[in-house]
Amino acid sequence: MTMDTTPHTINYGALLQQQLATQPHNVMAHVLGDEQIWIKRAGPPHGTGRYRAMAVLAALLRLPVLRPVPNLGGPAAIATEVQRLRDLAARGIRVPVVLAALPQGFAMRHLGHTGEEIHSLGNEIDHAAQAGDTDTVLALWQQGLDTLAQVHRQGTCLSQAFARNMVRCPDGEVACIDFEDDPAAVLPLAVCHVRDALCYAHSTAIYLHTSGTLTEGRERWAAWVAQESAEMREVLEISVRRMGWMRRLPASRRLGRDLQRVRAAYDLLA
Repeated sequence: MTMDTTPHTINYGALLQQQLATQPHNVMAHVLGDEQIWIKRAGPPHGTGRYRAMAVLAALLRLPVLRPVPNLGGPAAIATEVQRLRDLAARGIRVPVVLAALPQGFAMRHLGHTGEEIHSLGNEIDHAAQAGDTDTVLALWQQGLDTLAQVHRQGTCLSQAFARNMVRCPDGEVACIDFEDDPAAVLPLAVCHVRDALCYAHSTAIYLHTSGTLTEGRERWAAWVAQESAEMREVLEISVRRMGWMRRLPASRRLGRDLQRVRAAYDLLA
């Protein structure tokens, strides 16, 4: 959608209120002169049944990192995301700028150039792996680790630290998106940091495997873990030990991409 206006005259609050009532989709981009913004509207509230089942599984496996972090949906998810975006920005973490917020939705600035799509870190690593560009695979993968290190040094965590929720901005730096839940509200911070690590490993280790860079990836992973807190390292060590059954998963494409990702992640972690 394009509007005939300029950024310095925009009343973001009024625009947000108007678009929340009229835009056909919950998340939409709007071009305002030479600026692009995104408006995110609250979806329906989520049930809690699946979270109870996940909590039982985490208890059975004795893996606190698998304890569910509820995303309640609706206005609660909007309030959480706005609060988290503002908090992370205040800590120096690159995230979308919140321009206006209401209980039913909020407006945020596009992380890229107006009208140009930005790509997730996961997609960029995947493309480099498919092209056989091992140097780029490792450089991009390291960027994700460095982003996690910065977040953790600031005493906070991401929500779902998958590589799809990290995007590469036009200047080559990484920004983080998607904060509808707050792990630190229900889990100890060391567990949240391990949760970040496992999400990132699960979403990227397969590219190290397919590009033949797993050995160097393990070295970089070990160096990254070494600079994390002692509490985080202890939780990670216990978690990986209790996930030892993953080594029995065959490394076969016939099992599907999801199980391949799990096996590749374990190969990196172990």
